[in-house]
Amino acid sequence: MDELDANVSSKEGFGSVEKVVLLTFLSAVILMAILGNLLVMVAVCRDRQLRKIKTNYFIVSLAFVDLLVSVLVMPFGAIELVQDIWIYGEMFCLVRTSLDVLLTTASIFHLCCISLDRYYAICCQPLVYRNKMTPLRIALMLGGCWIIPMFISFLPIMQGWNNIGIIDLERISKPRLGQDLHVIEKRKFNQNSNSTYCIFMVNKPYAITCSVVAFYIPFLLMVLAYYRIYVTAKEHAHQIQMLQRAGAPSEGRPQPADQHSTHRMRTETKAAKTLCIIMGCFCLCWAPFFVTNIVDPFIDYTVPGQVWTAFLWLGYINSGLNPFLYAFLNKSFRRAFLIILCCDDERYRRPSILGQTVPCSTTTINGSTHVLRYTVLHSGHHQELEKLPIHNDPESLESCF
Repeated sequence: MDELDANVSSKEGFGSVEKVVLLTFLSAVILMAILGNLLVMVAVCRDRQLRKIKTNYFIVSLAFVDLLVSVLVMPFGAIELVQDIWIYGEMFCLVRTSLDVLLTTASIFHLCCISLDRYYAICCQPLVYRNKMTPLRIALMLGGCWIIPMFISFLPIMQGWNNIGIIDLERISKPRLGQDLHVIEKRKFNQNSNSTYCIFMVNKPYAITCSVVAFYIPFLLMVLAYYRIYVTAKEHAHQIQMLQRAGAPSEGRPQPADQHSTHRMRTETKAAKTLCIIMGCFCLCWAPFFVTNIVDPFIDYTVPGQVWTAFLWLGYINSGLNPFLYAFLNKSFRRAFLIILCCDDERYRRPSILGQTVPCSTTTINGSTHVLRYTVLHSGHHQELEKLPIHNDPESLESCF
């Protein structure tokens, strides 16, 4: 993202076989990111139910950011890596690097906003969520995801603030090592292969500022938000289990309410595990890069170019994983994807409701709020279907409104 984008791979470069393997892998990553994010955007645009969920506005914007990463950033990096040369000039190198920093930072900001949205939806009271996540506030958050990265991408990079003092500091600290004074020029030009590269080096202030703003602050917020969501999900599962035990009939026969409660408890446990997967993938993809990004200026830029390239593309892979983590794991999204891919096959549309559902009511048991949902049978009588703790999540209660 904001360090070495393409570096010297080896004195001889890649062989024919290595180039084919590398090109195949990079092409697969790019295609996965393009198709996955396009599918998410089309699904939300076509499915009215998906457009009702506030969180999906962040997911669509995230998909658009990751789509731009896969179209405007990844291909040029792949071409440079395979051909072992940058052929597009110094000015486009700055533009491409600025886009890299802007879009990858915006992608991380969207992940942070999604975690905050889910925190307010699940861990707070419904009225708090409605007051917090208003359309205006959602628009401001989305605007911030795009505008704030500008101040650590195009503005400092085009002005050259990121490499101020790199050469001068080396002259002061190591005047005896004349061969290491011009480290930027050494990395831009490979005398062995007579190739030039699109190199982006950062001084210590920029490395710290960029890494803190683009990764460490969002990472801290995501950890706090998802930890609270994880704890709340486990508490909900425990509450359902306690209600299930307290309401169990003496003859021990399972009732509809027990079956639905058991299903919801499994859903809560699965949601908690999903959060662990999301945070694990995010850390795996971006932590190596941003840790190295801060360390490298303090060890005289001795991190090998191959390491930078590997960590950078590991971060790019996150743009291809996001559709799977935030959309493909959602049942409503999967149904919408099947409808799109199967050309509006009626088999994958939402099943029709056999009975007429009356509005939900709520009750409080032992200080916990619950949803009571009834279905009108053909005989005209009401049968209780489920009694569930309120999750304060619009998706969970959408069918009740």
